[in-house]
Amino acid sequence: MKVYKAHIIYTPRREEFHVLENGYVAVGRDGRVVCVGSSLEALGCPDAEVLDFGNRLLIPAMNDVHVHAAQYHNQGIAMDLELLPWLQNYTFPEESKFSDSSYAELIYRRFVENMKRVGTMRAVVFATIHTEGTRRLMNIFREAGMGALVGKVAMNRNCPDSLQEGVADYVSGMEQLVAESTEPDALVRPIVTPRFIPSCTPEMLRACSEVARRYNLPVQSHLSENLSEIELVRQLEPESQGYGDAYRRYGLFGDTPTVMAHCVWSDEAERRLIRDGGVMVAHCPTSNFNVASGMAPIRTYLDEGISVGLGSDISGGHDLSIFRMMVYAIQVSKMHYQRSNHEQPFLSLSEAFWMATKSGGSFFGKVGSFEEGYDFDALVIDDANLFPADYNILQRLERFIYVGDDRNIVHRFCRGKEVCLAE
Repeated sequence: MKVYKAHIIYTPRREEFHVLENGYVAVGRDGRVVCVGSSLEALGCPDAEVLDFGNRLLIPAMNDVHVHAAQYHNQGIAMDLELLPWLQNYTFPEESKFSDSSYAELIYRRFVENMKRVGTMRAVVFATIHTEGTRRLMNIFREAGMGALVGKVAMNRNCPDSLQEGVADYVSGMEQLVAESTEPDALVRPIVTPRFIPSCTPEMLRACSEVARRYNLPVQSHLSENLSEIELVRQLEPESQGYGDAYRRYGLFGDTPTVMAHCVWSDEAERRLIRDGGVMVAHCPTSNFNVASGMAPIRTYLDEGISVGLGSDISGGHDLSIFRMMVYAIQVSKMHYQRSNHEQPFLSLSEAFWMATKSGGSFFGKVGSFEEGYDFDALVIDDANLFPADYNILQRLERFIYVGDDRNIVHRFCRGKEVCLAE
């Protein structure tokens, strides 16, 4: 067992932080939290060897529940376009390059290294249609000791020929990746990834559903991001009652664990489907602004009992940092607060932190907290350059979130093992 000492902060519930000043956390050989306490005696191990981080903050690591690894090279590019032209003119041409496995290796290594750097230890990731490139991304995550659900993307309509794949080839590729991921509690696993309804024929959507059920795989996709996209889905799926209902009809909406990105324009009926299906919403505030999609009503989702995590959505989003996503999520909620004439409260810092840690982490299992039995995914924050003596522990955390950066992160852990930056 290992014991760490620091100023410990986490959110067992979204309404409040739990703070242990000069606290201790004990971690078992399996990399999971045994207990936390204010002293070694409280932990029941008075003679344990302690790694003392001194006057530093110890917090759960970040979880990114929606990001496109294959778009990393385009980060910060074409931010003056709406969603559909952005896809056609920039994103699809970039993703086509991943047929070259050496190019995939280059970009994916850069991507994973920068995920480490910003303190994200788990991610729900889109790759591309290319099986070999997807395999390489999964292996890079494994080498790094980080957790990821990695999606080989399903697409066979409304996209360039270079990004179309037949149903049989998609299924074959997924079965290869599944066969290479047999460890029951693996940190890196495949996830079924229909890009979105407009890019998948009914045959492809049914194949995705069958693969998810046969191999008990989670599902990720996009939902109600953009009004033009929603209208296109209405034309393509006239028998469905809406965008979410189209996924539901194909067995891709909570039949296995499911995360849907954006949900900017989900109406009451769709929100009910999301809640009843146990679907997680990936809130990606910077992407929603950059591609002019709108502002997701996250307070409404939380009040209605919908699970919400945060996503960077590179490269619709321009920033990999989930700490920044907390800030932007709070700011978006403040716009809703104004639009509601102050009737709908904006998000608190604890709620945003909870979405980034425990709520988002729940898609990976018991991740995102320091409660007993949770994976010890953690960051050690050295905020010495932010004048910590002037602030209490929670103020120090808030100040780091708003004005600190990755240079303040001095240790990173995933399931109890330290994750190191490349030299």
